[in-house]
Amino acid sequence: MDGSMTPGEASNRVLVLNPVSGSGDHVDDVVELAADHGFEIRRTEQGGDAKRFAREAAPEAALVAAAGGDGTLNAVVNGVAAADALETTTVAVVPAGTGNNFATNVGIRGLEHAFTVIEDGRRRAIDVATANERRFVNSCVGGITAEASSETTAESKAALGVLAYVKNTIETVGEFDSLPLRVETAAGPNGETAQAWEGEALFVLIGNCRRFTGARTAQANVEDGLLEVTIVEDAATTDLLGGAALEGLFGQDSTHIVRRRTPSLAIDSRADSIEYSLDGEILETEAVRLETNPGALTLPVGDDYRPDPDDEERWPIGTPANQ
Repeated sequence: MDGSMTPGEASNRVLVLNPVSGSGDHVDDVVELAADHGFEIRRTEQGGDAKRFAREAAPEAALVAAAGGDGTLNAVVNGVAAADALETTTVAVVPAGTGNNFATNVGIRGLEHAFTVIEDGRRRAIDVATANERRFVNSCVGGITAEASSETTAESKAALGVLAYVKNTIETVGEFDSLPLRVETAAGPNGETAQAWEGEALFVLIGNCRRFTGARTAQANVEDGLLEVTIVEDAATTDLLGGAALEGLFGQDSTHIVRRRTPSLAIDSRADSIEYSLDGEILETEAVRLETNPGALTLPVGDDYRPDPDDEERWPIGTPANQ
């Protein structure tokens, strides 16, 4: 543990630092910046530390920052939630991973900028999603194998974000075992009707702050209480194995893509359990229930962040809404 706190003294600001995320060259800069901004620093050393540190800090800390990638942020959010402190503790993201997809989507451009945003940025109340009671903030992807997830290269993640895991799975499995699924989506508040889809899928992708298009970074509205659901049907196998670009597969006009927007959904496997990647953390299960908790997490955001990415005029840069 770093910092100048005396034993037993509670800090109002705690930063959970993953020293091995990304290229690992961020540690000195983060330590210096965090000290300058009054953070007690807690370095992770093994799996489970980030969640535990956040859970221990949240009852007293007004602000807990996650310095690492999306997985570190996921652990910190789950730790704050485990302390039942989401309503009282602000969570900040300090991007020190490889892809930093979530940080980009909320307008945070780097380490120094993250601390500027912590001090001067707007606070927004954003949605948190759950999958079988485990929280995630960016995305949940089913059909990604744990092996493919762990072996996805830093270069691929930097270029493609979360879709790098899809690309690596395509390249490594050789032959697809499709997922026999039933997906039921609930009715939404804007006229979306409850629907069921049943069939053979290659992937099922659920975005909270992430929209699944061919772009590396495609922000979803993370304040609308809805999840963005994308099902890649088994019929896409020929395109995938034939080397079709992800941009084409996930294009809006693809005939092998099913899209839904819903506050909650249930996914049931008619065969074996499925591995889901929650912000890069693996959950293996035969049945998963997902839902949003609207406005559950308070987060500092950069000026480039748009609550509704499709409505540029409504949210000009610097709008102090939801401060």
